[in-house]
Amino acid sequence: MCSSDLCKVLFHGLHWFDNRDELPKEMIRIGLVDDHIIVRAGLKQFLAEQVDLRVTGEAGNGKEALELARGGEVDVLVMDLSMPDQSGVDALQAIKARFPDLPVLILSGYPEQHYATHLLKQDASGYLNKECDRSEIISAIRTVFRVRKYITPAVAEQLADSLGHAAEKQAHELLSEREFQVFLRLAKGETVGAMADSMALSIKTVSTYRARVMEKLSLSTNSDLTYYALKNGLIQ
Repeated sequence: MCSSDLCKVLFHGLHWFDNRDELPKEMIRIGLVDDHIIVRAGLKQFLAEQVDLRVTGEAGNGKEALELARGGEVDVLVMDLSMPDQSGVDALQAIKARFPDLPVLILSGYPEQHYATHLLKQDASGYLNKECDRSEIISAIRTVFRVRKYITPAVAEQLADSLGHAAEKQAHELLSEREFQVFLRLAKGETVGAMADSMALSIKTVSTYRARVMEKLSLSTNSDLTYYALKNGLIQ
């Protein structure tokens, strides 16, 4: 029997996915985090059609998302990954560090295979691609509100495959969570100094992470990192 946290997530996620259509007995307050106003407007409109869902806050970047969480007026955050100023990956870490019990559902344009398992390990409550059916978003919100993981069959398969098959993974999947963060920031052109300031780390520490990333990915320059990230669909 697998005793790892990842295995537990897989088991419970599949169980809860089967029960996703149960209606909660109370109103769910939702915070929408996306840098595109039109996307938030569309989400808000169709969520309003559900008797148990109400959008009570909106944010256009990671810092505003943290403020939404701090305000205490939301039960679930539905958050994009690609945002200005602070990425959804960094925002998730900041939010979960301060509000570990707040469910965060990632709704992203990036395919599930690129980010889902990484973010579930960072305590995201679920991951959906924006191309999913609208009904699935509603089911996911109701599921994570009940403090359960929402895992699609595709992500469940990824999690299953990841158990004991490290040799078959892509190079970036072998990075630690912190190394993955540094990798994404470097790939987007952020300097070591800027990262040190925003991540509250020393320049020496960030440089050490950078060196580890370069070694694990067998790359030499930041340009190589950017090319790798673009080729694998990790940045746009």
